[in-house]
Amino acid sequence: MSGTDILELASELKAEGEAFALATVVRTVSVTAAKAGARALVRSDGIISDGWIGGGCARAAVVKAARQAIASGTPQLVSIQPEDLLDEQGVTSGEEVGGVRFAANFCPSKGTMDVFVEPVLPKPELVIFGSSPVAVALAEMAPAVGYFCTVCAPEDQHGEFDTPANFVARYTPDMAGKRQRFVVISTQGNGDEAATRDALSLPSDFASFVGSKAKVKSLRQKLTSTGVSESSFDSIKAPAGLDLGAITPEEIALSILAEITVFRRQGQRGDAVMQGTTS
Repeated sequence: MSGTDILELASELKAEGEAFALATVVRTVSVTAAKAGARALVRSDGIISDGWIGGGCARAAVVKAARQAIASGTPQLVSIQPEDLLDEQGVTSGEEVGGVRFAANFCPSKGTMDVFVEPVLPKPELVIFGSSPVAVALAEMAPAVGYFCTVCAPEDQHGEFDTPANFVARYTPDMAGKRQRFVVISTQGNGDEAATRDALSLPSDFASFVGSKAKVKSLRQKLTSTGVSESSFDSIKAPAGLDLGAITPEEIALSILAEITVFRRQGQRGDAVMQGTTS
């Protein structure tokens, strides 16, 4: 497949919310099957969908780097070299030095190939239930920090929002796509039960409720009496947001986005990020 076709496929996967990596050969030394400029698209399951970056000598190392890049959200530079060259440099296969991850080339060709692996991650989705002032502030702030925003509220409430978003009538969003999904129930007295019921049925990575623990407890009693499972409520964090002493809707929205970002970024940095602050 040509480079143009790979980019077309990449565009399609981005639109579908699927994570993948683009691997590009940036340097070759001696005999290698692929030359500089060769590229391939690697999906999150390790399948090379399109393109080509060489045979078995390179594929395993590139696929491993691609999966690591997707998981961490950071690019990888892989240098695939014969073992004797690795020994001369005092590095071992799998070791990372100076931002370069080394891998051994066991093929008879004894060539060297450097491959840059770039993760392409879909924007995480923030699903906002309700049209309260906090919901409006969330919809305004979220795109600025990289979230794809979906607003779930009755159609006659959509006019409360000035910021473009993916609007869904009532409280039933489309569950298609493979994005990370974060849910915030911010109905604040206007449709709490309906919104919470639908939010609980929506698969998400993190869910929170703008309101007190007492309010969630009351909702739990009401909804479980109509058949909603007790255990489903355990996934909802209440009150939503970090304790920043927030008072205004904008400050509350900021605290919620901060909490979601802490959760989202855990494991993507060298050390733990604010462990325990979401409890």
